[in-house]
Amino acid sequence: MAMSGGVDSSVAALLLKEEGHEVLGATLNLWSYAGRLEPYNNCCSLEVAAAARQLGIEHRFLDYGELFRERVVEQFIREYLRGRTPNPCVRCNTLVRFPALLTVAEELGCDYLATGHHARIVEEDGVFYLHRGRDLEKDQSYFLYGLTQRELCKLLFPIGDYYKKEVFTRARQTGLKVKPQESQDLCFVPHNDYRSFLLGNSPDGIRPGEVVDLKGQVIGHHEGLPFYTIGQRRGLGLTTSERLYVVGLNPGSNRVIVGPQGELYSQGLIAAEVNWPAGRPASRIEAEVKIRYRGPLVTAQVTPLDDGRVKVNFSEPQRAVTPGQAVVFYRGERVLGGGVIEKAIKDA
Repeated sequence: MAMSGGVDSSVAALLLKEEGHEVLGATLNLWSYAGRLEPYNNCCSLEVAAAARQLGIEHRFLDYGELFRERVVEQFIREYLRGRTPNPCVRCNTLVRFPALLTVAEELGCDYLATGHHARIVEEDGVFYLHRGRDLEKDQSYFLYGLTQRELCKLLFPIGDYYKKEVFTRARQTGLKVKPQESQDLCFVPHNDYRSFLLGNSPDGIRPGEVVDLKGQVIGHHEGLPFYTIGQRRGLGLTTSERLYVVGLNPGSNRVIVGPQGELYSQGLIAAEVNWPAGRPASRIEAEVKIRYRGPLVTAQVTPLDDGRVKVNFSEPQRAVTPGQAVVFYRGERVLGGGVIEKAIKDA
């Protein structure tokens, strides 16, 4: 049982015990930084050991900090320097968290790996499908599209059928002493101040530059390309008669490109690093897609390309398609797949 010290994973462990499973708790130590009292990442707490003792289960901390730095943190920095906005949670789940925990589970002779994610797994004819969690407000399937059949057949999401309020109720009824924390998107960034983090870890890669309009005319200056993202309006320091937004980032020229809001809308996108949990479709499919975690589901045509990427055409233009972010494909409650946005397509 992957445990964070929060209410979700602790209640998940409780539910497994009630079902009669022998449960072993494990917490990944992925990151620490100066000034933090606890030598663990923001998503977890040393109180997790107390929660495990209260539940009467064996618990251990597992150090995967070096792998996390190599596969997540360093890529996070590189992506920002390339003018992209990365999603480290997706990468961590795919390349660190689940592979590491499954390896340990197998070494310990465990039959399954369980986590406190709000998601579900449905088996049909020997194929395991990832589904959205019952509580759609807390659904975390967006961050899990990188899972494969190897992982899905070994995974349990005990609270996937629970609403968050029901999870809290079970914790209170049982007297579990846990933190009501939510998962943190940037567990390795102190105080979520990613600007200071980037400056501290790659100061030579961040240079001031020009802000230009769509005609290439210089209308201002920026503090460093990684400090801006597609759709941003505030903090540009421009004095113009019309509202301007960041519509592009050019790392080659170190320029921030701004334009009117209408320039933020795209007809589609190209995504790379695509994963299909239950198999790649042979041809174009109709699906609902999300281009950001809190964004709405939008109907679209998703076309697999010969090079492994996909082309997505929206039924209606979408605002601020952001390279580096994840796009996830759904059909109803089922996750069909997902990938990393490579570029927006302005014209159909």
